[in-house]
Amino acid sequence: MKESKREEKIEYWRWREYHRILPDRNWKNADIITAGVDIGSVGSKAVIMTDDEVYSCSVMRTGSNSPDSAKKVMDLAIEGTGLKLNNLQYIVGTGYGRVNVPMANKAITEIACHAKGANYIWGPTVRTILDVGGQDVKAIHCDERGRVTSFLMNDKCAAGTGRGMEVLADLLKIPIEEIGEASLKIDEEPEPVSITCVVFSKTEAMGLLRKGWPKEKVLAAYTRAMAIRMCKLLERVGV
Repeated sequence: MKESKREEKIEYWRWREYHRILPDRNWKNADIITAGVDIGSVGSKAVIMTDDEVYSCSVMRTGSNSPDSAKKVMDLAIEGTGLKLNNLQYIVGTGYGRVNVPMANKAITEIACHAKGANYIWGPTVRTILDVGGQDVKAIHCDERGRVTSFLMNDKCAAGTGRGMEVLADLLKIPIEEIGEASLKIDEEPEPVSITCVVFSKTEAMGLLRKGWPKEKVLAAYTRAMAIRMCKLLERVGV
């Protein structure tokens, strides 16, 4: 009797985890080595800075345990560098799990970090930041020094966020990193779908597929709805 081979399940929602060390930089020549660890609802990130320049970074899936996720993503950031944790002179924790980053010297909200980061990278003219996270979307307004002046957050449901995109990627069997490109392969822009709830969005998407809509058109309707939702949030906080 032949044993039937079970078909391997493809996880279309699973985005790539990665680690990068920037070339031509040597941490041994640095006067100050710092790091930031962001434990988000879906992803964890770590960045190591040497004298105010990015030296290495890592991104991976957040697990069920925030301290463990912080340790793993930091270990990934220093992997292959020769660095040890005690070489880092100051570490800041941020994100949902910021108070559970065991190696952090200080915890700062992701909202404040976004504003400071945008100001640092793009300069004092930046006034508005949009953060599309795993479970919510934040619109942030800041001043010329990167200090938060106001913000709005839509966190009633994961629809229209990273998690909503993951659900849709699995439903349509399109790798999540190809969603943007696939959503543009349409002849005409469709009407946006409802994204008040992930469950409702999934049900509506399934209904459109049964009607004969191609995957790309369903995706375009969903991503358009996401964009409209984000724009409304930005309009409320002020651009």
